[in-house]
Amino acid sequence: MYQELVIFLGKGVRVVEERQLALRKKHQITLQNRERLSIDGVVNVESFDDMEIVLETDAGTLVVRGEGLHIRELNIDSANLAVVGHISMMEYTGEVGQKKGKGLLGRLFK
Repeated sequence: MYQELVIFLGKGVRVVEERQLALRKKHQITLQNRERLSIDGVVNVESFDDMEIVLETDAGTLVVRGEGLHIRELNIDSANLAVVGHISMMEYTGEVGQKKGKGLLGRLFK
């Protein structure tokens, strides 16, 4: 995530500075009694239902499976996710920074 900061210094001279806004390096998972899950470092929630949540984290794609899963809190700005339900499995399926191929809608609307 980069932001380009442009500063005009009169007579058309400009200075361009690129700086990194938020390099998320913190990835932490806390599981309490297999019922409450807290994840830091969440970039995006790909899909979810009451049996499975697929999310992109700073450490790769994470799949959470269980029963009665409910996303209690999601804050993408602070990269936090809180889930309640019975968690039976958590698995990383992708590498850090790995991009998925285009889905059906992505291929239809080029």
